[in-house]
Order: sequence, then structure tokens, then C-alpha cells
Amino acid sequence: MPSTGFASDNRIYDPAETLPRPELEALQLERLRALVERVAQVPFYRAHLGRHDIGPRGIRSLDDLRRLPFTTKADLRQHQPLGFLAVPRAEVARIHGSSGTTGRPTFVAYTARDLQTWAGLCARFLVAGGLRPEHTVQIAFGFGLFTGGFGLHYGVERVGAAVIPAASGNTRRQLDIMREINPEVLVCTPSYALTIADGARELGIDPRSLSLRFGHFGGEPWTEDMRREIEDQLDIQAFNNYGLSEIIGPGVSGECAARTGMHIQEDHFLVECLDPETLEPVPEGEPGELVITTLTREAWPMLRYRTRDIARLWRDPCPCGRTTIRMSRVAGRSDDMLIIRGVNVFPSQIEEALLRVEGTSPHYLIEVDRPGTLDRVRVQVEIRPELFSDRMERMPTLRDRIAREIHALAGIRAEVELVEPRSIERFAGKAKRVVDLRRL
Repeated sequence: MPSTGFASDNRIYDPAETLPRPELEALQLERLRALVERVAQVPFYRAHLGRHDIGPRGIRSLDDLRRLPFTTKADLRQHQPLGFLAVPRAEVARIHGSSGTTGRPTFVAYTARDLQTWAGLCARFLVAGGLRPEHTVQIAFGFGLFTGGFGLHYGVERVGAAVIPAASGNTRRQLDIMREINPEVLVCTPSYALTIADGARELGIDPRSLSLRFGHFGGEPWTEDMRREIEDQLDIQAFNNYGLSEIIGPGVSGECAARTGMHIQEDHFLVECLDPETLEPVPEGEPGELVITTLTREAWPMLRYRTRDIARLWRDPCPCGRTTIRMSRVAGRSDDMLIIRGVNVFPSQIEEALLRVEGTSPHYLIEVDRPGTLDRVRVQVEIRPELFSDRMERMPTLRDRIAREIHALAGIRAEVELVEPRSIERFAGKAKRVVDLRRL
């Protein structure tokens, strides 16, 4: 039975998670100096550090972090594909990527040591959330450029548990696997966990009768209400984790058995919480944009990467014994990105898809809701007057072409509705392109 106040047995995978704060901060400072020396191999950083005469000797305390430059998604795109590589190409062991504003992935590279580090970081939060070597884990994330599937896969193996790399989708097959192999742990997006529960009921299976005991969910925003729903429907303990491919992937932070926030792996990452407008620190416990510096990543080091994710940080002691800062769930983003079923989507991707199809106009409205367990996207598109008046027979073909282009560029399935010219509201200033009806 778990200890009082804990969702599962309180176990710690790596002693580094409980370092006394003075020792942890001394280690962070040592690693920050080494990082500043290492990023001199990256032209983007070398130019900035040279202009401001900043070197490893100039980093005297962790406060000097604020003298270092910010890095943004735009910077990564400007130096594509591997302009931030800090090691010889021969030392690159793997390349992952993430979707972005143009539909092209933002590539990120890993050395063999980076991959070992990544596996260990995932092992930390998996153990904190109940994983044991005797367990079997079914991973229902995609395996590919997306970092989630591979990161969790190698983290599970590091713990010593068995992996079922089921990949994403095909809910009936997921349930067949569960009933045949009886895994104790599920890894997927939170919305897909509820889809699995719905799929079980459709087949006459009580989802609470499945062998699952724990779930590790990420890839999209989710609320405490959704956690309770997942736990009730699947009769499991559900744990949250956070990461992003530009930094390393999943493993930046994760919940412990106390579930009072996600512990940031501070021996590997320096995390700031800043006002996205002023870029000044916000008071502890107040929402701000997470800005992350990688302390140990070799191939793809990041100085003060602006994640655009809005969350809160706090330092009060956790009953689990870990000494690291904790972060809240991500409440939203400081830009206009949407997360649809774990896929990052920008309105500009939708616009680009529309403009590729002859007969459409640049006036559109994206509506996102969650009528069941999965996100649904509807796109209203104005078509040009000549088509709407004279060529109505072309409407089904046009609608299908738009849907295909959206899927090709943004990676999501959308319902497309063709509407009359000038039926979508115009704005004198910035147009409102998105209506998000989800309760995130």
C-alpha cells in the first residue's frame, strides 16, 4: 500500500534528486560555466558571447545566467537544419524533430551520451510515478521524429521494466494487446487514455477490469478534472510529466508520488519563470513563461530557450524528499500555438494550407472543442464569390482538398466547412482566428 498522502510507493531513482540545495547549486554553477565554454562551438552563441565579452570566467554565480542570450524557435529555424550543433557531425547518434509554423520539423540532435542522459531523466519520473522493474509498459505514443515515444521507451528500459511499443492509434488493437499481455502501465496522451476507456466499453469490456495500475501522460494540456476522470474510468493512478524536443524531450520534469507539482531535474536544467512581455522574473508562485537552459546536453545545448509555455514555479519542501523546484501544469502558451491531440499546430499552418487551394480566400475561423475524449477541429473557410454562386457542384471536392492540405501541413484531421463570402467577422486590428472551446 502507498504511504499516507502518496498516490504510490514513494521511491527515488537517482540520489541526485535529493541533493542538498547548496550542493545542487554548486553543481549547477560548475555545469553552467562548462556550458558557456561548450556553446562557443555554435556560431549563434559565439557571436553573442563575443560581442558582450562573456566567457566561463565571467560566470561567477547563477545570477549571471541573466547575462546570457535568449534562444527562440525563430532562431532555431533561421539556422536550420543543424546550425546549433555543438559537436562534430560524426558524434551525432540520433536526430529528432518537432512540428512548427511552416510544417517543417525543427531538428534537434543527440550524442550517445545525450541519449543515456535522456533515458535516465525519464527513468526518474517513471519510478516516481510507480514504475517497477517487474512491470510491463504499453506505450501508445507515436514512434518517429516525435520525441515522446522513444524517450519513454528507453526510460522504461533503463528502469528494467518490459516495453510494449504499441505506437499510437488502432484502439481495438491496443485493447487486444492489453488483454493478452496484461501491462500494468500505460503511456500516451491523456485524451487517448479516455479513448481507450471508451473503446473498451464499446467492446463490452469494463475498462476498470484491465490490468493497468499506473499511467504516465503528456503531449497535451490536461486538467485535474481530466486526471480524476482517467483514474475513475481506468482505475489507475495518473501522473503528469513535461518536456519539449528543443530541450531534450520528456524528462525535464515529472510528478512524484505526492503529486504536488512536477519536479524539475535541476542538475540538468536551469529553469526561469519570466514575464513574457518584460522578460523579468515573476514572483515565486506566479504564472510566467518557462525559459530553460540545458546544463549537460552535448550535441544541442540551449541557452535560455523561450518555451512560450506558461506555468508556475515554487520551492517549498516536498514530502517525497526531493529537493528540486517544482512546476505546475502548463496553463497555456504565450503565443498562438494550439496543441491538438499532442500535435503542435499554428493558425499560420492552416492559413498556408488554405492558400494552396485555388478558390479559397484568406478569411477563416478555427474552432477547437472536445465533445468527447479527443480534440475536434472545425475550420470555416470563405470561398470566392464566383465559386459560391456558379460552381456549387465543386464544393465537396474543394472541401476535401482543403482537408488534405491541412493534414499534410499541420498533421491534424480537420472538419472543413465552406461558408459564404464575408460571413466571417473582420477586425480592424489583429484578426481573431481561433475559438478554443476546450476546458483546459
